[in-house]
Amino acid sequence: MSKLDVLVLPGDGIGPEVTTQAIRVLKRVAKHANIDLQLSEDLFGGASIDKHGEPIVAGVLDRARQADAVLLGAVGGPKWDALATERRPERGLLALRSHMEVFANLRPAKLFEPLAEASPLKAERAKGFDFVVVRELVGGLYFGKPRYIRGERGQRSGANTLTYTEAEIVRIGRVAFETARRRRKKLTSVDKANVLEVMALWRDVMTELGKEYPDVKLEHLYVDNCAMQLILRPTDFDVLVTENMFGDILSDLAAAATGSIGLLPSASIGEKCALYEPVHGSAPDITGQGKANPLAAILTVAMLFEHTAKRPDLAKAIDDSVHAVLAKGGRTADLARPGEKVLGTSAIANEVLRELETRLG
Repeated sequence: MSKLDVLVLPGDGIGPEVTTQAIRVLKRVAKHANIDLQLSEDLFGGASIDKHGEPIVAGVLDRARQADAVLLGAVGGPKWDALATERRPERGLLALRSHMEVFANLRPAKLFEPLAEASPLKAERAKGFDFVVVRELVGGLYFGKPRYIRGERGQRSGANTLTYTEAEIVRIGRVAFETARRRRKKLTSVDKANVLEVMALWRDVMTELGKEYPDVKLEHLYVDNCAMQLILRPTDFDVLVTENMFGDILSDLAAAATGSIGLLPSASIGEKCALYEPVHGSAPDITGQGKANPLAAILTVAMLFEHTAKRPDLAKAIDDSVHAVLAKGGRTADLARPGEKVLGTSAIANEVLRELETRLG
């Protein structure tokens, strides 16, 4: 790719802070690779609500579909918690995902060896785990209709609808199988087929699809059992595929197992569009203090180079640089143990950029 058009949506809270550091890395790597990087920026989430009265405007949605990639910071915060559900910042995120048709969310989760002691898991269980959660992103309970709260107070009822078509299951399944094929060739499909008809369909479709991938070992787990097994035997997993809400929950569980959500990137991929965002939230309690950990945002840029620019070599250079900084003791406040030196947001990004120079030349 000789040109790369990226729309930046810094969002709320620490979003702008970590995104600023991620863009530094993005620019440096693009320059090294002679990629013509075209950056534009707009409002999103609470910042958009403050100016436009809605979390994302039509022009930004359309611009997102035109870009090669969208780099997102974080959205939300207590300032907007009292708004009606349909007007809150998070609804803008759902609208963005839906409009871009980014149906496959890839969330890698691995234990960084220098941070092994930060994991709440016992060392003998956690050492070396490295898996990817492939989450269906534009269907399921978060988008199904009807959805409502209705009735008089004291007699209200609420409903959301969980529905998937066979075609939707097949397309997320293919992404998961292809991801497993590039890794250790093991796929765990997560469902609740014992009590939900839609999940029985999910399991049936995944089983049939698996016949097209004889080199990938397919197993099925109920979601409650999977949550337990991720804690008991995380190293046994390679790629997990599941529906939207289950994937939301399991990927956050995986984040906790790594020791810090501040290290986890994600990529949301569609047929034509791609959205990249760190897994962490907007952290309003530390906004503006220079404490935020930008490493997840920087690793998100690595995923952008891998999936959109089709340059896994550049992605590896970024990944290796982050690993090197951690191995040398670089720690932000969320990673440091008592007595360890703490680096601020820009300082640790500086260290990553220094490591990058040795790898890019």
